Amino acid sequence: MEITYKNHKGVSVEDVIRVFRTSGIVRPIDQPERIELMINHADVLLSAWCGDKMIGVARALTDWSFCCYLSDLAIDQDYQKCGVGRKLISKVQEEIGKEVTLILLAAPSAMTYYPKVGFDKINNGFMIKGKK
Repeated sequence: MEITYKNHKGVSVEDVIRVFRTSGIVRPIDQPERIELMINHADVLLSAWCGDKMIGVARALTDWSFCCYLSDLAIDQDYQKCGVGRKLISKVQEEIGKEVTLILLAAPSAMTYYPKVGFDKINNGFMIKGKK
């Protein structure tokens, strides 16, 4: 199985929704117009492909200088534990540069994954959750 990686904003809303659905990540997949805005306003959008099937996506927002928020890392469940997520994270880091800190909010189910791929756990975060 050869996996290829692309850096672009040309992915389709349908592909992103399918990867979100098959990955287990919780996103507003019943709102394609919202997913389209998420895609269009990302600073970094990377995708993983097996043939012509998109199997992973990483979406990030950054100032290109100090910090980058990895908002989405979603891998189709059939391709999880194959290094696709690790490779997408690495490619995000290549895009933003070595001086930029990469941060994220992890789903409870992913708390054990991120330390395995190089993230340090932090306890000093806050949020105001958005309304549906």
